[in-house]
Amino acid sequence: MHLFLDINKRIRTYCQEQLQRAGLGFRMRAMQKTPSQTFDSTACNCLALRQAARHVTQIYDSYLSSEGLRTTQYSILAKLNRLGPLSINELAKLMVMDRTTLGRGIRPLERDRLLTIGAGEDGRTRSLRLTAKGEARLKAAAPKWREAQKEFETRFGARDAAELRDVLQRVVSVN
Repeated sequence: MHLFLDINKRIRTYCQEQLQRAGLGFRMRAMQKTPSQTFDSTACNCLALRQAARHVTQIYDSYLSSEGLRTTQYSILAKLNRLGPLSINELAKLMVMDRTTLGRGIRPLERDRLLTIGAGEDGRTRSLRLTAKGEARLKAAAPKWREAQKEFETRFGARDAAELRDVLQRVVSVN
């Protein structure tokens, strides 16, 4: 647990530094609450994780945009490439997403013919399958993904990034 709290603090600090560098850090002095009324939002694990996720997503999106993909779309294509055809429910579970959110993510991929949605094994489910065009787009985007990965690991530290992935995997596995 101590490792998670330490990484959580480092993530918050990293995000705050990035916001300040971008000129987005701010302090609101007027109407400040007294200490007894103030909630320390920096101690909120959910907020810290969501801020970090948005920040990291922006890094990856900036690299993948030249290939016409967003980070979430790249992840879907990569998961289908690794595991083969999956039902929408299976993919949603593996991606730790609800079906509705996944549905919004796969629509543009289907529209662009990067994946197909067909009948599943039992006729009641829908199955997602990567197309040849999807494989080609994934292959073209992979070097951009590696560049984004390298940038994050350079800025955050390769060892810290590896520790972060381990801790986040534990977070995802907590029921």
